[in-house]
Amino acid sequence: MALQATPYRFSVQLAHVDRALYVDLDVKMARHPSETERSLLLRLLAYCLLHEEGISFSKGGLSSPDEPALSVRTLDGRLTTWVEIGSPSGERLHKAAKAAPRVVLFTHADPALLVGALAKEKIHKRELIEVWHLAPAFLDELAAQVGDRGARLELTITEGQLFVGVGGATITGALERVALAHE
Repeated sequence: MALQATPYRFSVQLAHVDRALYVDLDVKMARHPSETERSLLLRLLAYCLLHEEGISFSKGGLSSPDEPALSVRTLDGRLTTWVEIGSPSGERLHKAAKAAPRVVLFTHADPALLVGALAKEKIHKRELIEVWHLAPAFLDELAAQVGDRGARLELTITEGQLFVGVGGATITGALERVALAHE
């Protein structure tokens, strides 16, 4: 019998000060059996960081390798933003950059190793791909406070810093921009 995805529900009070965005979100997402807690939480944070009308998780989740982890589409269905999570291949980023005018990657992988691994790969418009890094320790600390099916979060984002209130604790992490293009 194949393992099933585990549903999660997060109630997020989002204050994205840098974007003057203040909204309450009810986020329902599924954790694929092969997905780590880090990756699940990175997807959730990416959703919150990029939140706008038209943002959504892929229909099939990790089971849909041809779709982005998250995307933003216009009301008429045009793809405007392709979001990757983790450490995608150069081929996948190349495909994403050809499919959407904006590509954003959120990762917890070592930035130097990620950039090194992608350095010789052919990637369309490499210099336009946004890469954001969150420390694994931050995600692990957050995972320790999240229940086995979700949590209530107060997320404040300001000047590249994330402050997450969950379960009576406040967890702080830095959002670091990583250059994928050669300097």
